Amino acid sequence: MPLISFLTRSVNVRENEVRALFWSFAYFFCLLTAYYILRPLRDEMSIVGGTRNLHWLLTGNFALMLLAVPLFGWVVAKFPRRTFIPLVYRFFILNILIFFALMTFKENDPWIARAFFLWVGVFNLYIVSVFWGFMADIFKSEQGKRLFGFISAGGSAGALLGPIIARTLAEPLGPVNLLLLSAVFLELTQVCFRALINDPALTKADHKPKPIGGSIFAGFSAVARSPYLLGICVYMFLYTSTSTFLWLQQINIIDANVKAQVARIEIFASLDMIVGALTILAQLFVTGRFMPKLGVGVFIAAVPVFTLAGFLALIIAPHGIFLILFNTLRRAANFALSKPAREVLYTVVTPEQKFKPKVFNDTVAYRGGDAVTGWVHAGLDHGLGFELPALAGVAAAYSAVWIGTSVYLGRKQEQMAAGENHVRT
Repeated sequence: MPLISFLTRSVNVRENEVRALFWSFAYFFCLLTAYYILRPLRDEMSIVGGTRNLHWLLTGNFALMLLAVPLFGWVVAKFPRRTFIPLVYRFFILNILIFFALMTFKENDPWIARAFFLWVGVFNLYIVSVFWGFMADIFKSEQGKRLFGFISAGGSAGALLGPIIARTLAEPLGPVNLLLLSAVFLELTQVCFRALINDPALTKADHKPKPIGGSIFAGFSAVARSPYLLGICVYMFLYTSTSTFLWLQQINIIDANVKAQVARIEIFASLDMIVGALTILAQLFVTGRFMPKLGVGVFIAAVPVFTLAGFLALIIAPHGIFLILFNTLRRAANFALSKPAREVLYTVVTPEQKFKPKVFNDTVAYRGGDAVTGWVHAGLDHGLGFELPALAGVAAAYSAVWIGTSVYLGRKQEQMAAGENHVRT
């Protein structure tokens, strides 16, 4: 078939993997379409809730994660994958419908806006973390290096469609009605999940209907015991710390210069569209081809190196437009290069570690970086009056440590993958 021939040449996929690759691509496409319909609305709610309260909201996100991780650990321990993964997504669909009712009843209420911002902070990390935990469970390390770039491109296509929907329909439908469209795409992910969980070609996954088991706090304890998982935790903390710095600055710039709500939503959606367009090209034709050749370490170090260079440039040229451009290019580089490589890191760990410690790293470590950076930024900016060059200098120091963490993780993953292959042979 022409499609199979095209994929074999461009993605380096084998014929028996095509069906699983298609459904994984579609799964991530629907998932990120659902999230990116909500993302511009979330950014707008951060302004409705008050930009000077953002460090409190980021701390609230972190607190929610501390509560949510043990609950998720209990679900993973008690239910098999084919039960708990749909359960997680249906729970979030119910949440979307509740927010739709609240926002319809009381538009632009600051407390509902803050609650929505906090909820999206939990929602986006959990749905993506559960997806990649599932991917790491059904594909081998060698397959991940070849296929995760293309699968990530499905998410990038969704990250492009979602903002297009939000930008196009925010005014004619009204921002609140975007929630219903998000719920539809989130429900479509279950069609893809069922196709994958019943695919006989995916021999790595244990599809027997049994739970993973273990303690509800296994995520935290596993990270604390394993230098490798702890390294991933540090990597995530430093990534989100630098991301939050840029996001806070970007929100302040847009809030100061754009006063209309729909216009701000359209700007946020437009930036997401640019990120999606840049990302999908790189994921389709670069990531899957070059990650096996260059190695995981090069790919996970790419964004830290770019980030350090960008912050050093901001010290010299502290301009708002440059910061927004830097943040946009950095986000695209993360999704195209570092994100697929980070997920390959989990292909060499146990099934329990692909869900519990991974969710801990992707949620608590992530939101912990948000919270710490929110307070550091508030103290340096509002408290001490630091200007952008000084703030960029602090973030550059974070980036230098981040590069060292990347080098360690790349080397360790290659060693563990080689040991896994040796055991199989």
